[in-house]
Amino acid sequence: MVDQGQPQETAESVEEAKQADHVEYLIDMLFHPDLQVRWKAAEALGEIRDPRAVESLIQALQDPFVDVSWIAAEALGKIRDPRAVEPLVKALESPEKWLRRGSAWALGKIADPRATEPLIRLLKDPKADVRKTAVWALGRIGGDAAAIALQGAKNDPDPKVQQAVVEALSAMEKAKASGGTPAESPAEEKIRASPPPLLPDDV
Repeated sequence: MVDQGQPQETAESVEEAKQADHVEYLIDMLFHPDLQVRWKAAEALGEIRDPRAVESLIQALQDPFVDVSWIAAEALGKIRDPRAVEPLVKALESPEKWLRRGSAWALGKIADPRATEPLIRLLKDPKADVRKTAVWALGRIGGDAAAIALQGAKNDPDPKVQQAVVEALSAMEKAKASGGTPAESPAEEKIRASPPPLLPDDV
């Protein structure tokens, strides 16, 4: 077991471990008692993108603090390992907005068709930001079922969701014409950066 130390000291060690790609240390820090250390470790593992971290990041989806769990979801999306699909689908049912949104984003990055139906259900989420991310993810995955669902989402009450639908359908059409995968839209960076750590789920 790694010496966990004081939170500030350990947080600095997490940053050093990220720079050195010390994956085992960062995995251990996912279970540190300090919240800040845990989310920094999850963030670092997402940046390193080592598949050895997948199982531990899946466990971190159940962290009692959403500040950790949504970053764990994002990290799983960056690693793009299919083992994460079913746990991320389950996380779409979380009462926490940020976890639902982070999981939808991750499923869009992995682009596994198993996530299509759960993401379609997420188009009815009460939070517009979550619906928008689900739209983007469905556009990434593609397929007839996603296209039909997105056509229905054109009537979403939120203009930003409506615009996301237009962009997703356009990306799907271009991908179909070229025989490729829907290109990542410029909106993706905003989706990724939007949920700030250590803030309450109050919007």
